[in-house]
Amino acid sequence: MKTEFVDVNETRKNVRVEIPQDVVDAEIDRITRDYSRKARVPGFRPGKAPSRVIKQRYKDQILHDVVHDLIPRAVDDALRERGVEAVDTPDIRDVTVDEGQPLTFTASFDTVPSFDPGDYTTVALTRTSSKVEEQAVDLAMQRLRDRAARFEPVEGRGVDHGDTITVDLQRLADGKPDTHDNVSIELGAKANPPGFDEQLLGLEVGATKSFDIHYPADHPIGELAGTDVSYTVTVKGIKRRILPELDDEFAKDLGEFETLDALRARVREDLEHEARHAAERDVRAQLMKQLAARVPFEVPPSLIDREIDRRLEEFAHRLIEQNIDPRQAGVDWNAFRESQREVAREAVAGAIVLDEVARREQLDVTNEEIDQEIGRHAERTGRTPAAVRARLVSEGGLSRVSAGLRREKSIDFLMARATLSGEA
Repeated sequence: MKTEFVDVNETRKNVRVEIPQDVVDAEIDRITRDYSRKARVPGFRPGKAPSRVIKQRYKDQILHDVVHDLIPRAVDDALRERGVEAVDTPDIRDVTVDEGQPLTFTASFDTVPSFDPGDYTTVALTRTSSKVEEQAVDLAMQRLRDRAARFEPVEGRGVDHGDTITVDLQRLADGKPDTHDNVSIELGAKANPPGFDEQLLGLEVGATKSFDIHYPADHPIGELAGTDVSYTVTVKGIKRRILPELDDEFAKDLGEFETLDALRARVREDLEHEARHAAERDVRAQLMKQLAARVPFEVPPSLIDREIDRRLEEFAHRLIEQNIDPRQAGVDWNAFRESQREVAREAVAGAIVLDEVARREQLDVTNEEIDQEIGRHAERTGRTPAAVRARLVSEGGLSRVSAGLRREKSIDFLMARATLSGEA
């Protein structure tokens, strides 16, 4: 097999491959024999048609199968012989194949070259304070109080700020009516359309009002931005929110707390735990940003696109968890993709450095460590380790688990050598 490599740039490579005629003809003959055993050709008993007849009748299919079988193996052999690894499936083009001729094609692929990640000890990180102020505890206690609020019917007055009302609502946009009955609306909620609450103030139960709302050009829901929507609202019920007193009884109602002080201590403990984790995430983000700056070449576009795809899938999954159909969420997905491009590039570049550190420092992952990670995932998802492993094997995901663990080892290795300042 003949190969000719061409460097398009530091990460993009082309390889022109020529598979010898004898290898191609042997593969054609093998596939022809398979077709001959299965094919039904008029004038011949099953399996008795001559190979020349099979080759003439099924030429296109046979050559397709030859290409499908020979090219992947040839690409793998060429890359292995050159000592390079493609980061994604190579693009195949300019394929020529025929009996009595060598098979030729060009494979284009991205790769990550070896490079010097620099002096680890020059990484300087700052840990932010994880101290929790009294005001933060107060706000958390108020959120608990808000969640424990009860609602009482209101009589003898109209809608006021802070009320929660039940309405029948019709929305008319672009001439298309959209009707919803028994909708619950809290006045003052951030999700309410701009100016919507003011239109409802003073309305009593049984009242109906029609009005128009103009959505500003910078409204977060793209399909509504810059539009006018007509609403018709009929008030069916008004309730006011009653907040409980912050006392020992309130603490007991929440569970295992005998006093308000005990509840407040738990809230502080939870906030401190969250603050420590936030500080750790911030330090890791600093590390990844500094590592990304050490990559001396342009990050392969295929890796960036893959990371963007992962982020889009993750965002869509979060919407689904909130019972929001991603197709109906009003998200400009093309704009969202572009908004993620730079952060995706930085994330990929940081991972490239972690992989290079792991290679240079021989940071390997053991089978036992993979088993432990599978066990942790199984515990989080309520499945058996065997089921998790089986799915990973079927999806080719074990290598991702191993790569993730190896990168975590690289992070620990670098953090141990970095200069870390700030509060512990």
